[in-house]
Amino acid sequence: MSKKLIRFDWAIKRLLRNKANFVVLEGFLSELLFDNIKIEKILESESNQVTEDDKFNRVDILTQNSKNELIIIEIQSSYEIDYFHRMAYGVSKSISENLKLGQNYSEIKKVISINIVYFDLGQGQDYIYKGKTDFIGIHQKDLLGLSEKQKSTFLKEEVSNIFPEYYLLKVNQFNDNAKDTLDEWVYFLKNSEVKDEFKAKGLKEAGEVLDLMRLPKDDEYGYNRYLDSLHLKASEIFTLKTEAEYKIREEEKMQTVKNGISEGLNDELISKLTNLPLEKIIEIRKAQNK
Repeated sequence: MSKKLIRFDWAIKRLLRNKANFVVLEGFLSELLFDNIKIEKILESESNQVTEDDKFNRVDILTQNSKNELIIIEIQSSYEIDYFHRMAYGVSKSISENLKLGQNYSEIKKVISINIVYFDLGQGQDYIYKGKTDFIGIHQKDLLGLSEKQKSTFLKEEVSNIFPEYYLLKVNQFNDNAKDTLDEWVYFLKNSEVKDEFKAKGLKEAGEVLDLMRLPKDDEYGYNRYLDSLHLKASEIFTLKTEAEYKIREEEKMQTVKNGISEGLNDELISKLTNLPLEKIIEIRKAQNK
């Protein structure tokens, strides 16, 4: 058995900002980062303001955990060819916004960027990717590490612990076969469902907090409008894609006609090859002979 729940991308903007519901986000982050994550607070910045574009296209939230690290969670529903660049921009902005004037560089907070996308981004077979910064020797191929003094001063064990860390979840690439607790979360992110047998941290609470039947009437209206907007966005993308494909096919047909005329093929044969009316072929031939 499974229960249909409110979509995570809507809930993270409305319900999960409530401190009483942090347990849901904490569960997700704990499973993804293989750590016991506690959220201290939701930070307000330009990166998580609600705008008209946010409601229909993207969702992001900036949190701070008990280790004083910044965690960005961003959800993108429609295709963006430059999304990798936006990931880099979002992290850079969070770092600069949270370093106050006069602070040492050593006080820069580590940023963990978590990106949940509902489209195929880049080329790869997996559905969860992790990226971090390591410095590898060009000649010796050794990993550059921190000195003992740096470790004790910064309370970091590796150079990569200072730099941003990226997680990318391509949920539509998941095959719905949940083999572990992290997969259970990916299943929920993709299907907005939690199965009875799921054991992942935070999912039991998600099943209660995100129960559509418990949603207040005002929120239910807003949620249904959000779902309608997603359908509209998907329809717009489908229409643009279909029109582009149709235009390409028509251009290819026109080129085939012109090539056929140049090769000396008769109008009847060209019409049969392209499925264009004979009158159209004759019209194109006249225009080409002018």
